[in-house]
Amino acid sequence: MTVRRQMLSPEAGAGLAAALGVLIVVSSIEFADGAVPSVVGWLAIAPFLAAAFAPWRYVVGVGLLATGIALVTALIAPSGAGDEKTKAIAIAGVVGMAIATSGAVAVSVVRQAQNQRYAELARLATVAQEAVLSPIGPQVGQLAIAGRYVSASAAADIGGDLYEALDTPYGVRMIIGDVRGKGIDAVRLASIVLGTYRHVAYERPDLRSIVADLDRAVARSVGEEDFVTAAIVEERGGTLTVVNCGHPAPLLLRRGRVIALDPPHRAPPLGFSPATQARVEHLEPGDRLLLYTDGLAEARRAGEFFPTADRAWALLGHGTVEHGLASLESALVEWVRGQFDDDIALLLLEYIGAAPEAEPAVPSWEIGGTRTAHG
Repeated sequence: MTVRRQMLSPEAGAGLAAALGVLIVVSSIEFADGAVPSVVGWLAIAPFLAAAFAPWRYVVGVGLLATGIALVTALIAPSGAGDEKTKAIAIAGVVGMAIATSGAVAVSVVRQAQNQRYAELARLATVAQEAVLSPIGPQVGQLAIAGRYVSASAAADIGGDLYEALDTPYGVRMIIGDVRGKGIDAVRLASIVLGTYRHVAYERPDLRSIVADLDRAVARSVGEEDFVTAAIVEERGGTLTVVNCGHPAPLLLRRGRVIALDPPHRAPPLGFSPATQARVEHLEPGDRLLLYTDGLAEARRAGEFFPTADRAWALLGHGTVEHGLASLESALVEWVRGQFDDDIALLLLEYIGAAPEAEPAVPSWEIGGTRTAHG
């Protein structure tokens, strides 16, 4: 039978070390002060300190050790005729340590139960997020593509950022969006938008029709103050078409330059009947396009926003698109020192170029005939 040992987390180890440090310091002061119990009550700090970080079994050990120290103090306390009060104080210290240990164990048990519930909620949130966002890449049509979701925290307070890329009869069509708000309601609305998009992207010949379908789906599903920002992109034969509904403009990376693909006319988000105008660009092989949600635009430290446009080429212009997104995420984590204010969805794509026309197959008998003729 294999016995699995549960490793202590660094936080639990640090909590236990601090608790033992309290025991050592208080014991040293107590025994240096003589047999009279003076600071023994401070030993109660140790089990509660351990309870804040460590599993309850370790809290029991710290509590028993503290109770043992209090008991030794009681046993060596003076017991003469005039020392009844001192003895009573020492005994009360032992009883108090036993009560404190029981309380600390209860605190640790409740904390562990809450942590387990929190971990389960976080796991369910991750499952819900993954059910909404299907895997993307590494190639869709003539685009190398990678997607990444950067969570603001490990909490179950999941966001409504969304993305998708589909190879349709009308070219490769992509969407990136951001639902106002967080939590299950945001994920529900994101799933509605993506479900609608995954259907109409194959059916509608132009992007404005897709926007109209998505707008109706959002309007049916939200309140008056809810909305979804979105950018929808189509690549067809090297022509890039972008329609934008209140979303940050995609960034085109070309030969060391970074070009923001701002729309000709700004339109409101989905849910507010956006009237969009398309931005059209002709792609060159090697061009890259970054689609992102406003969590990237709002990433900041000390009031200074992350310089996305200034650093985009250095971070995203080299290596594979997957490596580019990894570099961008690392730079973001360093910039905000690991404290994101909002989730971030990222799509990075590279135009490979039109596929070369295939040469007509030569029948095997012609090859044989040719060989015979030249033979």
